[in-house]
Amino acid sequence: MKICFVNSTNKWGGVKSWTLDVACGLANRGHHAVIVGRPGPFVDKARDMGLEAMGLSFGPDFNPLLISRFIGMFRKGKIGLVVVNVGKDMRSAGIAARVLGIPVVHRVGLAGDMLNTWKVRLMHKWVRPSILVPCEQIKNGMLQELPYLRPEEVTVVLTGKEPAPEPPATVHSPLRFISTSQLNADKGHKDVLGALAGLKKLGYDFYYDIVGTGRIETELKALASRLDLDDRVVWHGFQKDVRSTLRKSDIFLLPSYSEGLPNTLLEAMAEGLVCVARDTGGVNEVWPRQAQRLLLPASSDAQHVATTLKSLLKTEVEDILELGQIFWNAANENSLRIMSDKIDYFFQAQGACR
Repeated sequence: MKICFVNSTNKWGGVKSWTLDVACGLANRGHHAVIVGRPGPFVDKARDMGLEAMGLSFGPDFNPLLISRFIGMFRKGKIGLVVVNVGKDMRSAGIAARVLGIPVVHRVGLAGDMLNTWKVRLMHKWVRPSILVPCEQIKNGMLQELPYLRPEEVTVVLTGKEPAPEPPATVHSPLRFISTSQLNADKGHKDVLGALAGLKKLGYDFYYDIVGTGRIETELKALASRLDLDDRVVWHGFQKDVRSTLRKSDIFLLPSYSEGLPNTLLEAMAEGLVCVARDTGGVNEVWPRQAQRLLLPASSDAQHVATTLKSLLKTEVEDILELGQIFWNAANENSLRIMSDKIDYFFQAQGACR
């Protein structure tokens, strides 16, 4: 089967990581994946991974020239299934697929990504896509916010990552914390910086690696300076290979106030890092029971974060390694291989097998 993944978003988010993982997993199962997105890191990374990829400009919704281009592309490439992400994808590639009678899968990363507007209702009624989500929390949120959806229209396949061959066997001294989320206000970086500033004043030693870019990057860097953390925080910017940076750290921090099922967490678990996160979105659907004390309430404040990080800074090396093993084991229970098998079955069930 030939599958075209279309993603018109500008920033790198979890769905793009999911897309590349799934495309490679399906390629290993004999399918052919084509990636279409805006020129830049997403398309470049796809090519680096050996995938067929195309960069193009999307323009306004319902762009007839773009729709015509997709029709030609799908027809010439003998595409059997089109996978879209956001509404703009649906209102271009989704329309082209509908004209050609090609099944469409709408992969939704957050319940709020689909608003109850006339555009969304129109596209859902006319294109009739199958909806795929990465966790039960998102499915339940969509059914609540979009009354026209039926439960059987939404399929859940938990996102999985390829686990590292083994969890870490050593711990850095001092401990290295890391976050790999976009630098946006809802990701909670400010709470971590505030917590670490207090711990530094108490004499604790550590480093904090921050990977990513975002809307409040300048603000966060200024805050780190005001909190006297310039000697403890390392800013890595955008990284194509996030997992190589994760391997150089010990404790993964996800203080987000809003999530679906975050790829960043799954990547850290797959590397065997000890994880600390707020209980938001679908995080608790993959969180190991043996590490519940590190899953903070969704309403927890910076002081709660500080208390948890302080406990880890006081934890013995052997116990840190044991916690890492717990998260690595949990990642193995929902690996990339398991996810790819389920996605393969789901895609073929859409009647797109050629």
